[in-house]
Amino acid sequence: MLAKDLISDEIPSLKTTDTGLMATNWMDEFKVSHLPIVDKHEYLGLISDTDILDLNITDEELGKRKLSLVRPFVLQGQHVYEVIKMVSNLKLSVLPVLDENQHYVGLIPLTSLLMEFAKLAATREPGGIIVLEMNIHDYSLTQIAQIIEGSDGKILSCYVNSMADSTKIEVTIKTNKEELSGILQTFFRYNYTVKASFQQSEFLDDMKNRFDSFMNYINI
Repeated sequence: MLAKDLISDEIPSLKTTDTGLMATNWMDEFKVSHLPIVDKHEYLGLISDTDILDLNITDEELGKRKLSLVRPFVLQGQHVYEVIKMVSNLKLSVLPVLDENQHYVGLIPLTSLLMEFAKLAATREPGGIIVLEMNIHDYSLTQIAQIIEGSDGKILSCYVNSMADSTKIEVTIKTNKEELSGILQTFFRYNYTVKASFQQSEFLDDMKNRFDSFMNYINI
């Protein structure tokens, strides 16, 4: 999945002739806290709702003030992982997308990223979740896959989370097996630390609660 595949046609960009009030109204309507300012095809930067309030430009055209705009963006051919990384690092609600000529082509809202991450993590596929904890030097996806496949399972998704101020990592695995006891016993036999496991029903309930909480947050 590339950045260009995540562009939303619903959220407009701002023009330099738009007022701060129009910008905040649009942000409220589309449940975002940032919008790009675009002059024809030139992407000038992102403005946030707090920028507008702090600079007291509610009734002014955006182009009449010298704005110190941040200018984050991705190119349309970049992978979704790069999009997720930038949005996470900069805490953005939208991320502009440019073409190879640095022309603005659209933006990616946080909600689109959430939906795409759900696909990448195979959350819609039946199966169970296993969370392992280990030293980073002991991590071997090959061995983990052999253990799961030895119990007639398949890895549907896998991601690694580094633990702060530690050499340990968490490895979260989504497998197609809903019954995990056989796989867990093998992990224990190979001295793996199983931090958590979730059967299908437990996992779906947890993901639904997390999704509902997130959607309530961005709709505040």
